[in-house]
Amino acid sequence: MKAALAALLLAAWPGPAVLAEPAPPWADARLGPDRRAELAVAAMTLDEKLGLLSGQFGLLMKRQRPGEPRIGAGYVPGVPRLGLPELFETDAGLGVANSPSMRPGDTATAMPSALATAAGFDPALAFEAGAVMGAQARAKGFNVLLAGGANLTRDAWAGRNFEYLGEDVWLSGVLAGESIRGVQSQGIVSTLKHFALNSQETGRYVLDARIGEAALRESDLLAFQIALERGRPGSVMCAYNRVNGPWACENDALLNGVLKRDWGFPGWVMSDWGAVHSTTKAALAGLDQQSGREMDLAPYFGAPLKAAVQAGEVPPARVDDMARRILRSLFAVGVIDRPPPTKPEPIDAAAGAAVAQRVAEAGTVLLRNEGGLLPLREGLRRILVVGGRADVGVLSGGGSSQVWGTGGTPLRLPVPDAPPELSFIQVTYQGPAPLQALRERARGSEVAFVDGRDLAAATAAAREADVVIVFAEQWRTETADLETLALPGAQDALITALAAAQPRTVVVLQTGGAVLMPWLRQVGAVLLAWYPGERGGAALARVLFGDVDAGGRLPISFPARDADQPRPLPPGLDAVRDARAEKARRGPAPAGAPFDISGGVKPFAVDYAEGADLGYRWFERTGTQPLFPFGFGLSYTRFGYAGLVLEGGATPRVRFTVTNLGARAGSDVPQVYAAVAGADGRRIRRLVGFERVTLAPGESRSLQLALDPRLLARFDAAQPGWVVAAGELLVVVGRHAGDRVLQGLLPMPALRLRP
Repeated sequence: MKAALAALLLAAWPGPAVLAEPAPPWADARLGPDRRAELAVAAMTLDEKLGLLSGQFGLLMKRQRPGEPRIGAGYVPGVPRLGLPELFETDAGLGVANSPSMRPGDTATAMPSALATAAGFDPALAFEAGAVMGAQARAKGFNVLLAGGANLTRDAWAGRNFEYLGEDVWLSGVLAGESIRGVQSQGIVSTLKHFALNSQETGRYVLDARIGEAALRESDLLAFQIALERGRPGSVMCAYNRVNGPWACENDALLNGVLKRDWGFPGWVMSDWGAVHSTTKAALAGLDQQSGREMDLAPYFGAPLKAAVQAGEVPPARVDDMARRILRSLFAVGVIDRPPPTKPEPIDAAAGAAVAQRVAEAGTVLLRNEGGLLPLREGLRRILVVGGRADVGVLSGGGSSQVWGTGGTPLRLPVPDAPPELSFIQVTYQGPAPLQALRERARGSEVAFVDGRDLAAATAAAREADVVIVFAEQWRTETADLETLALPGAQDALITALAAAQPRTVVVLQTGGAVLMPWLRQVGAVLLAWYPGERGGAALARVLFGDVDAGGRLPISFPARDADQPRPLPPGLDAVRDARAEKARRGPAPAGAPFDISGGVKPFAVDYAEGADLGYRWFERTGTQPLFPFGFGLSYTRFGYAGLVLEGGATPRVRFTVTNLGARAGSDVPQVYAAVAGADGRRIRRLVGFERVTLAPGESRSLQLALDPRLLARFDAAQPGWVVAAGELLVVVGRHAGDRVLQGLLPMPALRLRP
């Protein structure tokens, strides 16, 4: 019987055929991932363990293994002797990323930006999009997807906001968790990143993010904790910046204290590429793997780590723990038992595009609609489309998340006046073009296009049209922040002139975050498309003509002015400018000089004085009126809420009924807010629940939402833990953060919860 079982295990084991019988004990899936990892580590030599802890920049594989198709962000060697696989890692978040120098011609589904996903307020759709990305990464031979961004939007100008899920703890945590769960449902590892407080790109390699422990726990860390609980990622990626002094990737309080002790995270902590600064300190603080070692000043987890172990500075048990955590995740997710193919397989591009289109449609936000201008009626004589390169494609965000979409990338432009660190980034448009989709949908109507560079010609054409659709754009990228939320170039002037010539003007915004709108009251309608992905043109045509409702809601607040933010300009701008000027003065670095990812920027601190009151809570605390509040979004129909019932206790619940009061089907996102005390005792609203519903005319649905008690609590750093004071909390149900349709008092007992 034992011999037969051993033969079966060996036949199923993906390792090399030279493995001797009996099958290795860790091949037995009945043992569970923890025990299997322990057994595998016990069979490894010190050098084999250390090999798992040091990854290289994946692009170097082109020279080392010509013809290798799995070229991505990173590579970590396996242990062939024991049947333990190599790790092939790819950037992700918005699809399987690529750049011209990695896998020429390789395409994947270009998903809408994460903010577009967040605007859908739909956990099931976030899971579905994650599953598409995981399946496509697996088909290409990758087994680690560097996805799962959960950083909160603290500053509207931050260049990487489009990769994250907005300013709210609950929304970001839930959607990040569901996306990670979707990725890992395909048998590959997803990360959760960037841990923590990677809130800006200016000087990200040197800045020190400063915030109190309670405020950090109640905001950014709680979003990560929720994502971790729901998604169970195999790895967490630590950030570039410092957090309250220590670097994030050697921050004992964050990695050992919060992540591994308080949250019980069983997986491994990998660094961001270029985020490691030491050997012994980082290893003892909780970093398990150095990624892209060539981007650091030294291969800290290579020979230096071995020397530290031999010198007694790093205990052998710590190295065992580091290797065990990596293998534990590979067993738990299925990477070892069900490895991806070694040669790329075809992806289901049509299925991926369909999901991308649903995400884009669900996340399109209708911000203004005077006189019912939208949806567009059938049979319009002439529709004029202006600007935004709508005749070419839809805009996408820049950086490591860039995807070559299956619909084509018809235009890639160099970054204007780019510093050296942006040389690998291009301003990229995904096809097909919105103009093409509008012409296909606008049956019987003439759809003309002008690029808008000739203002007189554009306004003359607008006067002759029944409707003008002007595409405005604001490009953002990793490594750089904006200095203003205003639309770049002469776009504001173009929109103002078009609206004066034709009041029936619709503005379609393609943006990576909030923008200023000085022309808002002059235009007929505003539709926010974000970066809508490779099927963005088709999605926009369907929303504009009402084939689907404009059901998106804002996952971020839109300030009315730059000055209305906690920090109107990115901190560290002067330090970055000075460093670039000094670098230009010195000229090229001498041959053989160590690579310095910081670019010579001097360290600086960012004090997050708003604490946990970021986003819509900041606007309420300061009494500032935003241009558009968090959660805002119009619909093509009307909805009513009634019958609020509140149940307190250890698992509080909210029940109410939502009804479509209009004459057409539509989507709504009822939102539940509780007035929770801040650091000064003042009660400020916090989102504690939401649900997206799609209802036929006259249809009603009863919703019951269970509330996470941590959202109703304060974090007591002295205890430590979450504390809910006994008493009644005001709970409101509304359409956005500033709305109040239903309200009631939620009775809560005193609660103390683990951190």
